[in-house]
Amino acid sequence: MIKIFLTWNFIAFVMLTIHSQNIDLKKLPVYTGSDLGVTYSPEKTVFKLWSPLATGVSIQLKYEEDGVYLMQKINLELETKTGVWKAELKGDQKGKAYTFQVEMPDGKKANTPGIYAKAIGANGMPGYVVDLEETNPEGWENDQRPLLESFNDIILYEMHVRDMTSHPSSGSSKPTKLLGLTEQDTKNSQGLSTGIDHLKEMGVTHVHILPSFDFKSVDETRDLKNQYNWGYDPVNYNVPEGSYSSDPWNPRTRIREFKQMVKEFHDNGIRVVMDVVYNHTADAENSNFDLEFPGYYYRYSANGQWSNASGCGNETASERYMMRKYMLESVKYWVEEYHVDGFRFDLMAVHDIETMNLIAEELHKIDPTIFIYGEGWTAGTSPLPQEQQALKMNAAKLNGIAVFSDDIRDGIKGSVFEESSKGFVGGDAGHEEDIKFGIVAGVGHPQINMKKVHYSDRAWSPGPTQTISYVSCHDNHTLFDKLKVANPDASPEEINRMHKLSLAIVLTSQGVPFLHAGSEMMRTKRGEHNSYNLPDAVNQINWDWKNEHADVVAYTKGLIALRKAEPALRLRSAQDIQEKIIFIVDEPGLVAYTITDANRVVTVVFNARKEVASVEVGGEVLSVYDAEAQVWIEGVKAKNGKVSVAAQSASILAVHY
Repeated sequence: MIKIFLTWNFIAFVMLTIHSQNIDLKKLPVYTGSDLGVTYSPEKTVFKLWSPLATGVSIQLKYEEDGVYLMQKINLELETKTGVWKAELKGDQKGKAYTFQVEMPDGKKANTPGIYAKAIGANGMPGYVVDLEETNPEGWENDQRPLLESFNDIILYEMHVRDMTSHPSSGSSKPTKLLGLTEQDTKNSQGLSTGIDHLKEMGVTHVHILPSFDFKSVDETRDLKNQYNWGYDPVNYNVPEGSYSSDPWNPRTRIREFKQMVKEFHDNGIRVVMDVVYNHTADAENSNFDLEFPGYYYRYSANGQWSNASGCGNETASERYMMRKYMLESVKYWVEEYHVDGFRFDLMAVHDIETMNLIAEELHKIDPTIFIYGEGWTAGTSPLPQEQQALKMNAAKLNGIAVFSDDIRDGIKGSVFEESSKGFVGGDAGHEEDIKFGIVAGVGHPQINMKKVHYSDRAWSPGPTQTISYVSCHDNHTLFDKLKVANPDASPEEINRMHKLSLAIVLTSQGVPFLHAGSEMMRTKRGEHNSYNLPDAVNQINWDWKNEHADVVAYTKGLIALRKAEPALRLRSAQDIQEKIIFIVDEPGLVAYTITDANRVVTVVFNARKEVASVEVGGEVLSVYDAEAQVWIEGVKAKNGKVSVAAQSASILAVHY
């Protein structure tokens, strides 16, 4: 029996690693329990690893006892029905380092902390046995998510851990670290609030933090000053990144400080969204996934090579039982252990719809206010059929999961792939329908001609809470840099007006608004469009921009306040959008619409022209919103039913009847 089993193992191993789709994966044993990896208690620690093709698995324990460093090898036993290797160690194993050693039929042995590792040393190895309760900051048991009545009420703010505090003007005593994000009473060189105090001033409800799990590209054992990466190269998905902690060598420090960061945000009324990258790994062949079970967790092209819908050399196979299980358990772990409030899925369309819906279902059982969204596209071709992909155009199949609207993004400022593309605010003709489609959050609307929308041939959003409205993010140029490169002859005053108009479109449109950190102060990356591994000098936020562009800061703050106060800007359903929004202008460079609200009509006008526009709005008595002052100016009279709107600007009016 043993010989037959090993022979089958070896054949399956060869077929799987060379041409995985020839294997009937449904016949592989799977594990339905939720305790893979390391389960600690003072009485015993259980080690479990799923690898039905392995011929042997052991753990190497390293620990100090009475001043002597010891090493111990323990062989795990295979449960053939589940494919799980298991060892149970009696007594308190807390603080011991470990690695799994996995041997395959070809004799290859690999060392890994295991894909379910929850505590690691510097640079992801080795794993550690820890008591997670000891990593809880003071008051953790009383931590509460800030109140959220509806996803419509969210204001997202996307940030990178280092960018927020690496510049001296941040005033942070913990620059580039997790704890720097929530340090209070910090000021820039001219005394204005920075960091979390600034976010509270602006009215942000959710911070979206770029990948902060353990990633490969930063060497935590070297000087961190000259190392930078966005973090889209995952290694250990269930452990915070060590370079963002005060001590990457101590496996408990990064855990405690991540929790402390979350709690501080919560205490200040802000929720935390994690940017997660389950669609690929930093390296396929040497990833912890492939070291445990070669080939299983990835998709392959017809010629047996790694498929590459991620654009990073490999793509994971979310539709396979154990990969789907891993993703589900990982996000639940971040919610339950770290109190995370939401997830942004990188290249979400690499994942299958069923997996994403299961994730939403499981997370919303824990808390229905957990917000889930992602990029509704891939970076390349995938063997996963398009009808199964979590694409933007399949958004109606996604249960409560939002997708980014590239329609409004590029409609506003021009294509992110063409530097010369100006978009609506730059005066390019033909983007009015893109703007209208963005205003209604990708929902079907009788006044929108889909033949004139550049990226979508049909309405795709089932409702405003499933659409992310944005104009810029960490990818591509910042908004300021894009406007500069696309409009080289524009004066600083014109760039300023286009910048404000861009933000006004995002913050007054339906859908969930998303702001790139620093866009409220005209952030620049010196014209760099792909800064993923460039130094802090390019990526950091100079908080003195807050003084230099105080008018844009005040304008953005005022629009956020207006959005929060005005229900018409946060309609609750597709039906509301279809019934309450009426477009009243159809002219080049001009988009205007009304939203009926009780006994008045809110009118919004976007004028991208370089001259004043006269717009017929109806009604006699108007209130005009001054965003920078955050006040409605009452008693403004319409002349013959018309109002004047300044060049390259937005105007929000309340028409009383």
